[in-house]
Amino acid sequence: VEIDGSFEDSDGLKESGSKKRVRSESCNVSSSKACREKLRRDRLNEKFMELSSILEPERPPKTDKAAILVDAVRMVTQLRGEAQKLKDSISSLHDRIKELKAEKNELRDEKQRLKAEKEKLEQQLKAMNSQPSFMPPTPAFPAAFATAQGQVPGNKLVPFFGYPGVAMWQFMPPASVDTSEDHVLRPPVA
Repeated sequence: VEIDGSFEDSDGLKESGSKKRVRSESCNVSSSKACREKLRRDRLNEKFMELSSILEPERPPKTDKAAILVDAVRMVTQLRGEAQKLKDSISSLHDRIKELKAEKNELRDEKQRLKAEKEKLEQQLKAMNSQPSFMPPTPAFPAAFATAQGQVPGNKLVPFFGYPGVAMWQFMPPASVDTSEDHVLRPPVA
């Protein structure tokens, strides 16, 4: 609006020499399309600046949107590669954990089996060491017998290779008593 040949200061016009409109800072959502577009661009610019500062925090933020997008694409590609490597590593670790658990279970089973076998052998040993009631106690040998065997008199350990009246083959392991291959291993002498 012209009054006295000069432009009047209003919200829509700048000073008298310029014909550009001044954008009011108080654009609200219900205002014109141009004002809404300006707000959208401002938000986009803020997000680009924020993205630039996140991608390279030690450097000053870039203003070139294309460079910011190139950096973002590079960073996302790199992070996806690292994420895939970590997923592969996790799956291989899960496989290894399964293998170790299976091995642990096998070792536990073997331990139980060996423990049972040990107890069985201990019981057999106790049964072998306990003297049967029909056997007489081990006789004491005179010192003369010990010296005849090559031992020093007074030594309490005297070798005695059998109990009188009891066959020792009963106490031998079954593999030693097996006679099925005797004809091959020890042919009869004519």
